[in-house]
Amino acid sequence: MSFKTVPTTPIAGQKPGTSGLRKKTAIFRQPGYLENFVQCIFDGTGGATGKTYVLGGDGRFFNADAIHVIIRMAAANGAARLIVGQDGILSTPAVSNLIRKYETDGGIILSASHNPGGEDGDFGVKFNAANGGPAPEKITDAIYARTQKITEFQIAEASACPIDQIGQFSLGATQIDVIDPVQDYEDLMRVLFDFAAIQALFAGGFRICFDAMHAVTGPYAKRILEGTLGAPVGSVINALPSPDFGGGHPDPNPVWAHELVSAMSGPDAPDFGAASDGDGDRNMIMGKDTFVTPSDSLALLTAHAHLAPAYAGNFTGVARSMPTSQAVDRVAERLGIPCFETPTGWKFFGNLLDAGKATLCGEESAGTGSNHIREKDGLWAVLLWLNILARDGRNIVQLQKDHWRSFGRNYYSRHDYEEIPTKAATGLMTALRASLPDLAGKTAGGLIILGADDFSYADPVDGSLTEAQGVRIRFEGGSRVVLRLSGTGTQGATLRVYLERFVPADGDHAMNVQDALSPVLAAAETLAQISHHTGRDKADVIT
Repeated sequence: MSFKTVPTTPIAGQKPGTSGLRKKTAIFRQPGYLENFVQCIFDGTGGATGKTYVLGGDGRFFNADAIHVIIRMAAANGAARLIVGQDGILSTPAVSNLIRKYETDGGIILSASHNPGGEDGDFGVKFNAANGGPAPEKITDAIYARTQKITEFQIAEASACPIDQIGQFSLGATQIDVIDPVQDYEDLMRVLFDFAAIQALFAGGFRICFDAMHAVTGPYAKRILEGTLGAPVGSVINALPSPDFGGGHPDPNPVWAHELVSAMSGPDAPDFGAASDGDGDRNMIMGKDTFVTPSDSLALLTAHAHLAPAYAGNFTGVARSMPTSQAVDRVAERLGIPCFETPTGWKFFGNLLDAGKATLCGEESAGTGSNHIREKDGLWAVLLWLNILARDGRNIVQLQKDHWRSFGRNYYSRHDYEEIPTKAATGLMTALRASLPDLAGKTAGGLIILGADDFSYADPVDGSLTEAQGVRIRFEGGSRVVLRLSGTGTQGATLRVYLERFVPADGDHAMNVQDALSPVLAAAETLAQISHHTGRDKADVIT
């Protein structure tokens, strides 16, 4: 086995964000682009010599080619061992579990999450640290600094690696273990949940529809839901991972998971519906003719998690991202546990989980998870829901209605204005931030403003301060609007506008969501002048 050193030069724009480095697939396929970034991951984390890594991805286009490159580079950089999913397949939560279970030095995940795949789609590379969570800023900053100085990368001169068969092989002194991508994850789920209760639920005629959206969760859901737990064959649809996600958009929301929405409509709909995204870390939950917002899902799971073995009598706190609705705050208050409000990005939850301050975490963008790993976990959320339904006895529709009668309802929706020219998007946010000191006491959309700020977060674990995380505008009665720019796209900027209206326990919980939120949307338009800055008279995607 021979290794070679390849001279290279820095490539502009390789700054990893919250979810790693995401670009168009064509950019990653440019000569040296992937190699440069991977070398900088190794260099920026103290080198690969003697280390063990987990490696896998969501199966999107270029996944297998990239896996082969990274294996050859890890060997050339002196890695001791790689744990690789068969055919290069591993969900993001499965990678986090493997890092923690086998105490590796980290993991490399190939995915652009819910972004479209295919030759003309998106690709991404993310490094997860030894705790199993996304690399914190001190690591991503070190990786980025290295991308600006790199002069060479190391790679083995080898043919394609045999990752299609479970087993072990070597590349130089590096041991590569090709594993069943599902088994370790299923073993963990057995510990967390009452599988016998869920099996009894299905044996009693309970029906589900799980839409894997032609993405990575398909093999996990087929094995666990239909195989181990006994859901009827065919309960999992679109189960075969596809390089272009079947030509669809693997984002689990009512817009893109339209096949699931259709299946859950009408008198013959299954009792429970769910979907997951490209890399398996997000979830969407439905009942018959009912969509459960991710914010409400987090609140309901927090209220009933004690019905699952892993969370009975062992609940330290809950955390939500700042844009996520305040529904879970009321549950936490009644339970007498702390509720943390963090910036968007799972790495902020990681500190709380590592410190034992939180047990469940969630974000409005369909991510929910717990202290079992350090990533959000789509199938885990589905299994927790099934465990709750199996033990509680109510159906999901009744459970949600009863929750609102007890805690009140937070009507909630996110409006996305996509691919806005960056200059226009930053101009909108700059003007809005400048207006914040003068907003308290004013009226917008018929709502009285209590206060407004640009969210900052002082981490209660390490004391770090994260600023400028989005504008919060609070209205009398518990309603609010949040505006922020997203960093998960690959072109222009996405303006996310989060609308929230609170209706008390004795109020009207049956309104159309968008109708209920119309005063909050009117206030957002008045305050941020969205149409003026973006040229758009409505959002591109409403969820």
